[in-house]
This record gives sequence, C-alpha cells and structure tokens, in this order.
Amino acid sequence: MKVRQILTTKPRGVVTTTPTASIHEAVALLVEHAIGALVVVDQARKPMGILSERDVVWRAAQDQDVLLRTVAEVMTRDLVLGTPQDDVMAVAHLMTERRFRHLPIVDGDELIGMVSIGDVLKTQRDSYRGEIDTLETQLMADEK
Repeated sequence: MKVRQILTTKPRGVVTTTPTASIHEAVALLVEHAIGALVVVDQARKPMGILSERDVVWRAAQDQDVLLRTVAEVMTRDLVLGTPQDDVMAVAHLMTERRFRHLPIVDGDELIGMVSIGDVLKTQRDSYRGEIDTLETQLMADEK
C-alpha cells in the first residue's frame, strides 16, 4: 500500500505556518485544527521545517517565554519529507526508527499533505482486518 491511499482519506490541504509567526500563533493553529504539527513554509510555500507539539513542550521546559518566540526559533529544521509513492510499511519503519509522528508529503516541490503515525497505523490495521476477514471467509467455506 502507498501513502497516496492514505491521502485520499484525509481532507485536502495542509495547515502551515511561517518562520516569523509567534509560537503563540502557531499553538492557536494547532488547537483550532486539532492537529499535532504544522509545516513551516517559506514565501513560495516550500517546506523548510516542522513545528510539533513536542517541539513546543521541550522548549517550554527550558524557556518560560516560549510563546513569545518565533516559529523559526523552536521548529525542527531537519525535515523529513515523504512522497505519495512511498510504501506505507517503509514510512511506518522510518517514523518509528527516527521517532517522529508527522510526515509532510510532497509531490515534486508542492506540499500536498501530511500523514501522522496514527494514519499509518490505522491503514495497517484496516489492511490486516481485511486479510483476517478474507481468511475467516475461506475457512468457513472449507468447513461446509
């Protein structure tokens, strides 16, 4: 299964922010959209980083004025990007090994989506459930 199949189940578009936005503004976006991360984009909407809840919490442990900082000061710059052609199992492995929960998806230079570890796990669960249902149907047919 490919990432493109996950994207078909999600709303179009990605919630983004700019590096000059305040953390307070970014947190408001996270809450408003009930999401765990924002892709940080430049003026051409090219991804340049990601700001996750974890980034904010870790920075808050060191800096009580974190909400006054800019996104650029707190975001993760080591951005990992996926593509619609990526295999879901490979994405699951990458996210688990690198310990991140949100993967921006690009098609060429265009940001087209975001998948979370929850999206990946749900897709895998649904796939396994389908295989189990098929096997159960086959076993029941063999018993007749």
